[in-house]
Amino acid sequence: MEKTVHIAVVPSIGYSHLVPILLFSKQLIQLHPDFHVTCFIPTLGSPPSASISILQTLPPNINYTFLPPMNPNNLPQGTTPIGSIHLTLVHSLPYLRQALKSLTLRTPLVALVVDLFAAKALDFAKEFNMLSYLYSPVAATTLSMSFYFPKLDEETSCEYKDLPNPIQLPGCVPFHGKDLFTHVQDRSSQDYKYFCQLFKLLSNADGILVNSFLEIERGPIKALNEEASAKGNPSVYPVGPIIQKVTNYGDANVLKCMSWLDKQQSCSVLFVSFGSRGTLSQEQIVELAMGLESSNHKFLWVVRAPSSSADAAYISAQNDVDPLQFLPSGFLERNKEKGLVIPSWAPQIQILSHNSVGGFLTHCGWNSILESVIHGVPLITWPLFAEQGMNAVLLSEGIKVGIRPRVNENGIVERLEIAEVIKGLMEEGGKLRNRMQELKEVANSALKEDGSSTKSFSELALKWKNLE
Repeated sequence: MEKTVHIAVVPSIGYSHLVPILLFSKQLIQLHPDFHVTCFIPTLGSPPSASISILQTLPPNINYTFLPPMNPNNLPQGTTPIGSIHLTLVHSLPYLRQALKSLTLRTPLVALVVDLFAAKALDFAKEFNMLSYLYSPVAATTLSMSFYFPKLDEETSCEYKDLPNPIQLPGCVPFHGKDLFTHVQDRSSQDYKYFCQLFKLLSNADGILVNSFLEIERGPIKALNEEASAKGNPSVYPVGPIIQKVTNYGDANVLKCMSWLDKQQSCSVLFVSFGSRGTLSQEQIVELAMGLESSNHKFLWVVRAPSSSADAAYISAQNDVDPLQFLPSGFLERNKEKGLVIPSWAPQIQILSHNSVGGFLTHCGWNSILESVIHGVPLITWPLFAEQGMNAVLLSEGIKVGIRPRVNENGIVERLEIAEVIKGLMEEGGKLRNRMQELKEVANSALKEDGSSTKSFSELALKWKNLE
């Protein structure tokens, strides 16, 4: 029997950062059963029920420990979601160090893998004689910008949205400054200072594992590894696409969605969802509703209560408010034969895999993009926050599997534009659909026995085993 190889992983705050690193851990031990993973979880307040649920599905060779939580009442008033992540991680660092010290006295750890937002924890790897890795749940294109950002900050005097020319990174599609991370669009903000500090830490890692695959981002992955050779930056290992499997079979929303989709024609339904945390304004909800109605296409829409902040639900779920009350008067009755509206949550994986779904209007979160690619569903790209604008450019202008709607001067996508892009995708999107089918095939091949991402896992596993 092979000797067990132990590694530790540290996610960032929130369900959307916990899930990717756990899925990576599960993929690692599926490919290499002689590994054991210990996950140390920083938390802000009590962990959400969704996090508890996924932790209960872990196999025996992945175990987890919650670090002492940060009390949300101790956060300064007006702290942004990014600030909350930062302060919670700072609070957790001493507890993480103690937990790692205690574990290494009992078990030799060969590597520490931390979420990008937890990059401050990289120092502990050196202290406890481990290799250090960042796990990037975002695209390699986003990672390229993260490495380039200190130089951009130094050379730019205006706000990025005012840059006259597109930014051109090696191997990447050009994008405008307005599509950069939303958190760096105000250079005087605390969030901006936090990201400046964070991006400077990336080069401290021994390697970066990215939830992408060579065939979807060959240019940026190749360029990042050329930079690694030339400048001593961390090597980049594409290990994706790693997505969540089907869950919550017994949930009432699952049964309702699947039953309705079963009655629809193949590729006839547009799935509309802004992820687990994206929110729209009241005005935008009305415009979206009227655009869906006038498009005359079938739709399945996951509605969340409105907010003036697109990432209002990023750290914690919204209050128990019925989202359906914010829809235009008579909308549900008028569209009861044409559409299904689900409040707050729907089974995205099951929906995207259903043959009646022919398009996905998405906020361009990277997890949602990978799920859509795995199931071959072309996209309407509607970014809200974080790096989603960059993802939208990659999809619509780079790999050409999505259509991006125009936004007016007030930041609203109007109903006529919405109806137009829906018709463009659902009626005239043959090229996009064919391109997405090709991408689906290579995505599903990447994690097969001889696939590009499986080779990355093998390379890592061999390196880690040689340290034992």
